[in-house]
Amino acid sequence: MALLIETGLSDWMSDDDIANEIRKMHPDTDVRTPDTIGDAGEITMVAVVGLQNDHPKRLPNLKLVQKLGAGVETIVSNPNLPDHVRIARLKPDAPAQGIAEWFVAYILHRQRNMAFHEAAQRKSEWLPKAPGFSPDTVVGVLGLGHIGARSARMLRAIGFQVVGWSRSPKEIEGVTCLHGDDALPKVLGQCDHVCAILPSTPQTIGLFDADMLAAMKPGSQLLNAGRGDLIDESALIEALDRGTPGRAVLDVTNKEPLPADSPLWAHPGVTITPHVSGWHLGEALADVAENFRRLSSGAPLLHEVDRTRGY
Repeated sequence: MALLIETGLSDWMSDDDIANEIRKMHPDTDVRTPDTIGDAGEITMVAVVGLQNDHPKRLPNLKLVQKLGAGVETIVSNPNLPDHVRIARLKPDAPAQGIAEWFVAYILHRQRNMAFHEAAQRKSEWLPKAPGFSPDTVVGVLGLGHIGARSARMLRAIGFQVVGWSRSPKEIEGVTCLHGDDALPKVLGQCDHVCAILPSTPQTIGLFDADMLAAMKPGSQLLNAGRGDLIDESALIEALDRGTPGRAVLDVTNKEPLPADSPLWAHPGVTITPHVSGWHLGEALADVAENFRRLSSGAPLLHEVDRTRGY
C-alpha cells in the first residue's frame, strides 16, 4: 500500500514539498510522487487538488481519494471513479482562518472607504468620509460548517451584527442563525455584506441567479469564497449594473483560471482574487497521513464524504 501525492499544480505547494512534510510526520509511510511512483498497482490512496479523469485507470487498486482542501464536487461527479473508491476531504484550521480573514479584509476595506481614500490620495485631495459603523452593519454568512462558523465568530468578535444561514438548523453564540430555503431571501434583504462559503451541490449550483441577486439589499457587497458555480456570472454583471448588489468580491469563479476575456475582470463593481483565500494547509497534512494509516488498518476515516450527498 502506498500514498501518491499528485496536485497537478505549479503555483502552489509542490508534490515533493507535501510528500516530505508527510514523511516527517510519519517516516514509515510509503509516500510517492509522479516522479517516484514506481509500480502504480501499489497505490491505494491518492491526495489531489482535483481528480484527473485517468487517475482511476492509472491506479487500478485505488481505494481512497483524499482532497487537499474542502470542495469535492468534481471528484464526486467524476464518472470514471468506481463506486467502491472512497473520498475524504480536509477540515483544517489554517485555511478556515485564512478564509475568515479574507472576508474580514474585504469587508473592512469597504467599511473604511479605503478605495475612496486611495483614489483621493492619488489626486492629493483631503476628503474626509464617514466610515461604516460596525454595530450598525449586518453581515450574512451563508454556510455554517467548519469555515462558515469560524468566519461568523470572527466577524461577530469585531462587532458586526452577524446573521448566519444554512440548510439545516445551527447554533452559534452571538449569531442569529436561520435555515431553509424560505429564510434565504430574508437574510439577503437585510445584509450589508454577504459572505458565501457554501459547497457545490445540486441545490446550490446557480443559487445566485437573477431573482436571488435581486433579493439582496441595494448597494450591498457579495463575497464568495465557496464554490464558483454558486453564482450565475451573467446575472451578476446585470445585477451589479443595477446596483443590487453594489459590489462583488470573488475568490472563486465558474471557470478557473478566469478567462482573460471574462467581463468580470474589467467591471468596476468586481474585485477578483485568484482562489487564494484559504492558501495554507497548516496542520492538515497530518490528517492526510492519518487517513492513510486508517485506510491501511481498516479504521474509520477522517472527514469521509457521503458520495450521495456530495459533501
